[in-house]
Amino acid sequence: MTVELPTIVSEHIRAVNAGDVDAVVATFTDDALVNDARREFRGARQIRVWIAEEIVGDRVTMQPIEAAEHHGTTVLRASYDGDFDKSGLPDPVILTNYVTIRDGRIATLIVILNDPAPRVRGLLLAEVQG
Repeated sequence: MTVELPTIVSEHIRAVNAGDVDAVVATFTDDALVNDARREFRGARQIRVWIAEEIVGDRVTMQPIEAAEHHGTTVLRASYDGDFDKSGLPDPVILTNYVTIRDGRIATLIVILNDPAPRVRGLLLAEVQG
């Protein structure tokens, strides 16, 4: 089910695309957890360094493709671009963002390069579950 993005997620995308470190950091709770490429960043200080070096520093941009809500988690698929190393990555780079929100800010952000859904007896799992 496609849903409209929560306001804070839209603000996060705008801040990332604007390259504004302070605005991106402001979208997170002070004790937030980010997992990007299987690396964890905990709390505002670590998240600020990650944003400054790897998001703003690499001029990352995000273009939402689709979003859904699943038991309180926003699942956002977005196309990513920027000056980061794209070796071994698909073109375009589509990443799935799992976002939980607390008190109007992002408490958890998990960013994953997902593999295509496996087939089960000729049907995609999404077709079986949908």
